[in-house]
Amino acid sequence: MRLVLILAGLLATATPAGGQEAAPNPIRLNQSGLLADAPKLAMLPDAATSPLAWTLRNAGGQVVTSGQTIVTGNDASSGQHLHRIDFSAVTATGQGFTLAVGDAISRPFAIGAGPYKALKRDALAYFYHNRAGIPIEARFVGATWARPAGHATEVAPCYGGKDEGGNDWVACGHSLDVTGGWYDAGDHGKYVVNGGISLWTLLNLYERQAVKGRAPAFPDGSATIPEAGNGVNDLLDEARWQMEFMLSMQVPDGARMPLPLGPQDGSRRLNFTPDIDVSGMAHHKVADERWTGLPLPPHLDKERRFLYPPSTAATLNLAATAAQAARIWKDIDPAFAERCLVAAVRAWKAAVRVPDALAIANFNGSGGYGDKDVTDEFFWANAELLITTRNAVFKAAVTGSSLFGRDSIAEPSWAQTAPLGALSLALHPGLLDEADSGRVRAAILKTAAAYVKEAGDSGYAQPQPPKAYGWGSNSGLMNRAIILAYAHDLTGEARYRDGVADVADYLLGRNPLDISYVSGYGARAMKNPHHRFWANSLDPALPPPPPGVVSGGPNLTSLGEEGRKRIGPCAPQTCWKDDIDLFTVNEVTINWNAPLVWLAAWLDEGR
Repeated sequence: MRLVLILAGLLATATPAGGQEAAPNPIRLNQSGLLADAPKLAMLPDAATSPLAWTLRNAGGQVVTSGQTIVTGNDASSGQHLHRIDFSAVTATGQGFTLAVGDAISRPFAIGAGPYKALKRDALAYFYHNRAGIPIEARFVGATWARPAGHATEVAPCYGGKDEGGNDWVACGHSLDVTGGWYDAGDHGKYVVNGGISLWTLLNLYERQAVKGRAPAFPDGSATIPEAGNGVNDLLDEARWQMEFMLSMQVPDGARMPLPLGPQDGSRRLNFTPDIDVSGMAHHKVADERWTGLPLPPHLDKERRFLYPPSTAATLNLAATAAQAARIWKDIDPAFAERCLVAAVRAWKAAVRVPDALAIANFNGSGGYGDKDVTDEFFWANAELLITTRNAVFKAAVTGSSLFGRDSIAEPSWAQTAPLGALSLALHPGLLDEADSGRVRAAILKTAAAYVKEAGDSGYAQPQPPKAYGWGSNSGLMNRAIILAYAHDLTGEARYRDGVADVADYLLGRNPLDISYVSGYGARAMKNPHHRFWANSLDPALPPPPPGVVSGGPNLTSLGEEGRKRIGPCAPQTCWKDDIDLFTVNEVTINWNAPLVWLAAWLDEGR
């Protein structure tokens, strides 16, 4: 009876909008299968204060092993009283295993290699699906998801006129052909800043595997994209689509315009500095003049599109990723590598010349991606340029940064990019003095150890404290898992690899909502992302999301009025609903799917 009451309560508070084919199961585990060589954990919300007996059976019904639950008790992140079922000692593999605790029986599950070989491919396919400037063809994605090219030819002028704060912007004198790139999220904006960390993550996966001597995750011909079979790694083909767009966003020589420089007074009124030389900077974004509604396939978007003012953050994103691309393509396509390096140095010089052109969020129709401190972007760009050029100027800039030498690093995000530089430096330790390289490694390991502790304090074994479940919390977990993966690479310690597997298990169903946040993976998988084309719940003529798309996840800190109304009171890990209208919890973005690709590929390598 106790379990029945608990299950009824969960159904009342956590059933996603749009419906799910399967009811929640009281035993929470990875719905797509457990890794044979990682911890095998399941969680059971139950009010019992004493251990409960559990049994693991194989597909034939024979008992494989049994034991007692571990009472972990009240959990602040989930709001549940939890029991943990640990059957990590099991070495049997196969399909059709079930766990039972009293009357509660899990869904059948597999133990083996896990879903990661398929998941890494599906997660990467997200980027082709969201390409701008090219038809998405049925021969690559199937008829369900095929569509005409969105913004097939995009020659955009600079924005001019009044913004939402009443400020008058003078349009620059140039237009740029910015056809291509990836749509950022559920909207049709294309952003250099968010594109930067997304691009870095994919390129870092390639570079890490090359440096570590791992088999490439995406050899030529392994992905279903137009470039497959061209003799180049398919991950690089996809990444180049975005890199070419980033290069196209660079301001031409001789361009000048008024810009608001430095911190503003906090009001929406801006103080402009006239006649700034913006040559070599990067426009922050190209996007619609006004917000569009849902649903709206990209080829039907009729809004006017503009280049929005250049920013120092966008300029440094270009410098960092172009420097990274220059060294990766050096022997693959020397001419492209040289073009990237020239653009990277030019962008770096522009950022040094204009270090305080902060992004302004006063424009309707697109995300702001505002950033009041670009110290981290400077560190990241200097690190990538050091690795590529080995120039002493960049070495001095890296070691002289206020962010260098700290005993830990931050969680990577589009707004906090210094960790990207640290992780790149960890792949190339010989470029710094031995003591300085040691500081980089020590900071990564201290951060990873802190994440292990946080996971140990979490009922669902996640490296994130309750108050950290904000917008894109799943991305935060995945980026923390990348740091754990680096720590495992550096030390070989199993606790770090176990932490990566725990994050994957959470994303794929071992969470308080018994939901797989990845479309197409699991009995209760996300179906209704906030996306203008994958909008089947609003228009049956449009498709649901393809497999391998990750939701932003629970958001306690910035639900918004509509989220609070539709979800109601919620513990941090339960502030989520599978509702296309709730962009605060169920949007999908390039910078959330990129770490999913990275983690799936890392787990697929085996250890």
